[in-house]
Amino acid sequence: MNTGPLKVVVLGAAGRMGASVRARLALSKDLSFFAGVDAEAGTDFKPPSEFPALMRTADLAVDFSTPAASLEFAGACAQARKPVVIGVTGFSAAQITGLKAVSKSTAVFFSPNMSPAVNLTFAVAALIAKKLPGFDRRIIETHHAAKKDAPSGTALKYSERMEKACGSKTPVSSVRAGDIVGEHTVLYAGPYERVELIHRAHSREVFAEGALRAALWLYAQKPGFYDYFDLLGLRELERL
Repeated sequence: MNTGPLKVVVLGAAGRMGASVRARLALSKDLSFFAGVDAEAGTDFKPPSEFPALMRTADLAVDFSTPAASLEFAGACAQARKPVVIGVTGFSAAQITGLKAVSKSTAVFFSPNMSPAVNLTFAVAALIAKKLPGFDRRIIETHHAAKKDAPSGTALKYSERMEKACGSKTPVSSVRAGDIVGEHTVLYAGPYERVELIHRAHSREVFAEGALRAALWLYAQKPGFYDYFDLLGLRELERL
């Protein structure tokens, strides 16, 4: 039985989110930085080839790498029977299917946005879409100019949850500009009135903190495919 801080391997350790996760780990009493893995040449971190060996000693992994690498890392976690938290975006449907297959052997926590608050708005957005069927709906997402995927994984999750609730797709508009961390607006426009659901991230720290919260929760779970709806107990809202 583990009695000290859980040892965490950070994947994509040289990136923006990897750096934020490492900074938050330095402040945690329950989790500790064990090792960083990154494919970028010249970094101070371990190469991906060493990850399976690291997981024989580490307790779990937190992944902010890339979709292709993430699927490989998840497979290594399954081999070691160690949990993995995945905050990577841009997965294809086939890659998501691959992650779900891996989750039969180990606990996998997958969320395109690690903010607990934004995950709560996923549920609220779906509920509004279901209860206001005659309203026009739009999703507008804005991120920094260097973000590679568009629409964002968060916007796609809004769209997915809303379609499940009301049966139709919601158009998404994407903006890439400056150093904006992340902003999502879900607009519902009806006759004589409109509703706007807005989430603005002020710092990447919110995603790093959310990933570590997920890691602590996931460590106690059985093999399976989890997200923040499970952690926050939001499944009931889907039935309203």
